[in-house]
Amino acid sequence: MIQFCSEEINFTLPHKNKHKAWLKAVAAEEQKSIGEISYIFCSDDHLLEINKTYLNHDTLTDIVTFDNSEDSKKLEGDIFISYDRIQENGKKLGTEGSELQRVMVHGLLHLAGYKDKKKEDKELMTAKEDYYLAQYFKEQ
Repeated sequence: MIQFCSEEINFTLPHKNKHKAWLKAVAAEEQKSIGEISYIFCSDDHLLEINKTYLNHDTLTDIVTFDNSEDSKKLEGDIFISYDRIQENGKKLGTEGSELQRVMVHGLLHLAGYKDKKKEDKELMTAKEDYYLAQYFKEQ
């Protein structure tokens, strides 16, 4: 089950069913199933507090993913996304139309075991994001 909610902001994800179908297809292609995943859209301030409290990082970020999986084949977790960061990064990078989906799939890929701290890991993560984004936007 995938659910979308917001904390401290007024945001409703458009096309929820399309997003759910796409994220389930991504998981299936990664040979995983979806357990319970919550996408929580929030403000920069809210995500900064989460980042400080749980990760000891005093920096703004667009996403924090908490992996709650107990089975390596089933993706479960809470994915917090700063809608403020998505908007700002989208404008800065010229990706306003796809930044939200990029960050959403980024969180799912973290749950699937992908990392992004080392250069080669980040390159693989970005390639996966690009591949799955193309699938999302091909559907339009």
